[in-house]
Amino acid sequence: MMMFKRFLNRQYDELRSVILIPHYYHHGDGSCFVKFGNTQVLCAATIEERVPPFLKNTKSGWITAEYGMLPCSCSDRTDREAAKGRQSGRTLEIQRLIGRSLRSVVDLGILGERQIKIDCDVIQADGGTRTACITGAFVALSLACQKLIKAKRISADPIKDHVVAISCGIVEKTPLLDLEYIEDSNAEIDANFIMSSNGIVEIQACGEKRPFLEDEFECLLNLAKKGKIDLIEKQRIALGIKS
Repeated sequence: MMMFKRFLNRQYDELRSVILIPHYYHHGDGSCFVKFGNTQVLCAATIEERVPPFLKNTKSGWITAEYGMLPCSCSDRTDREAAKGRQSGRTLEIQRLIGRSLRSVVDLGILGERQIKIDCDVIQADGGTRTACITGAFVALSLACQKLIKAKRISADPIKDHVVAISCGIVEKTPLLDLEYIEDSNAEIDANFIMSSNGIVEIQACGEKRPFLEDEFECLLNLAKKGKIDLIEKQRIALGIKS
């Protein structure tokens, strides 16, 4: 197998330096600063005592997300979507992914008829912004739920499991974990894995330059499983959960 040489000699199955800082904002009901290498994201959770119209009188809560990239988060300035008057298809796709990833590990009935809105703002992008958002948004969501429990607004913790996300890909015939931008932009195969402690929530995978084989996919899945263990442990530390 040809081995692709990574920046700073990072191993093929090694995460970038990952930092999760809880309670980053003074405001909001839960927040987390996320850093995957040079990718940096602010995640914040806000509790709202209402639900979308389709959930009224259902005794079920809701979790939704908004995603955005700040103008200078990339090498070339990105115009604010508010100035354009509409969100891009990419933005809509990512924020829907964040929302459904979080909902997959939450008992919405325990939340009652209230909504938790997650804001994910990319400060700096160097690959893997959606996976960083999901991993950090879980921490922000957990802190918001802890606030509800402490205030006795809900009777139990609605969060059933952790959820994290990580990118994997094949670059120059080498399977890699946690792609930075230069790797992602040159990947033959590109995949994002959203995973809980106990299983798989969602997989987004495509052959960027060629179809991929089943054994290549299995290799990427095994890399993602390895990364998942490390990311969940970082979430636990950020939330003060003892092993």
